Amino acid sequence: MKRVIAGIFSCILSSLLLDSSSEALMKEHVYEDLLPNGLKVLLMENHKAPVVTFQVWYRVGSRNEEWGKTGLSHMLEHMMFKGTKTVLPEDFSRIIQENGGNDNAFTSADFTAYFENISADRVNIPIMLESDRMQNLILSEKDFDTERMVVMEERRLRTDDSPQAYLSEQLEATAFQVQPYHWPTIGWMEDIRRFTLEDLKAYYHTYYNPANAFLVVVGDFKKEVLLPQIRQAFGAIPKGSVPEQRRDLEEPQHGERRIIVKKEAQLPALLIGYHVPNLSGPDCYSLEVLAAVLSGGKSSRFYRNLVQEKQLALSADADYSLDSHDPGLFSLLAEVFPGKEPGDVEAALNQEIERLQKEAVGERELEKAKNQLEAEFVYAQDSLFYQAMVLAQYEIARDWQIADDYVPSVRKVTAQDIMKVAKKYLVPDNRTVGVLVPLHTDKSKFAPEAPFGNKRIIR
Repeated sequence: MKRVIAGIFSCILSSLLLDSSSEALMKEHVYEDLLPNGLKVLLMENHKAPVVTFQVWYRVGSRNEEWGKTGLSHMLEHMMFKGTKTVLPEDFSRIIQENGGNDNAFTSADFTAYFENISADRVNIPIMLESDRMQNLILSEKDFDTERMVVMEERRLRTDDSPQAYLSEQLEATAFQVQPYHWPTIGWMEDIRRFTLEDLKAYYHTYYNPANAFLVVVGDFKKEVLLPQIRQAFGAIPKGSVPEQRRDLEEPQHGERRIIVKKEAQLPALLIGYHVPNLSGPDCYSLEVLAAVLSGGKSSRFYRNLVQEKQLALSADADYSLDSHDPGLFSLLAEVFPGKEPGDVEAALNQEIERLQKEAVGERELEKAKNQLEAEFVYAQDSLFYQAMVLAQYEIARDWQIADDYVPSVRKVTAQDIMKVAKKYLVPDNRTVGVLVPLHTDKSKFAPEAPFGNKRIIR
């Protein structure tokens, strides 16, 4: 009886998702414009609520930094709130909040983004503020010194005092030896101490120009009204030069790499990273579905086998970001159950990978994983903010228009595709293994653990 009910639910969900996804095609609703100075503008009208999300994305993140000057992208994000000739320090957020909105910014390996969510009738405010700081930012020594201390403390709390975050940072530094994903978005502590205000000014003038940025606006507006306002505010900003975006990529790995991190921690943890392609490779959607099969909810293989039945791990997940700018990692991560050994957890993870390589995923299990991915993608777009985020992240990775390929491509993945990518990428010679070995400590010292999967976005 349970199987019949599950089958009926699956059919209903599939029908709903197909209807939703047909309405969610972005190419039919997004207007693209390119200003003479090189600034791309993406506008998507959505009139379900009288609000707008206004986002400015710069094609610069920690991947654009260099040895000895890591953390500049994140530091500049902090300094972007320190004022211009017309906006006093700390006034940016105050103005947005006084007009009923909210704002923030975030930095990753691939981009730096700024956003304001505000009433549609006040969209002119973020237009004015963002165009102003794109060209008129004031970078003072006093603010720089203060903010550097803030960033250093942020690093201590988020990484140095967070055992799992530190393990993730060390694993990436081992897995990526050439590619700039080698260093953390927040930067190495010594680099943060060492870079100068002149470094920051040079970075701002190199990367913060219209030709290296784009706008995404989603919400309750009329394109015919909004676009002239954007053109007037941003159009006069000098184009600047387009920075070189190509970076060296990793050579194929020829053997397992392994690190052990000894930190004050409550429990051991295990992190395994395999080199995999991003959107530029045809296998990305198969890897996406594979991750869902392994850890997509409480009925997934990892949760059932490692957490529930064997009680080897408190948590076990698979993490993959297909929309990274450069090829990244397919990660397996587990927090070891008290009294269990990391080696036993690693053996269980390897057993699950070997099973994928030898046995085809069942039809029902495959359909469930696809439904989960599609539901997350489609239903999340009820949020105007998320609609803009999807457009922007695909634009950073490759092109915003291929966001529409996600659901159809996921649907096309077969059990044989999953077996193929598991055999191709999830092999010992292609992996880096990190083990967190706890040192005895006072439990009260720790900052709350952040999920492994959020390791490269700094807010």
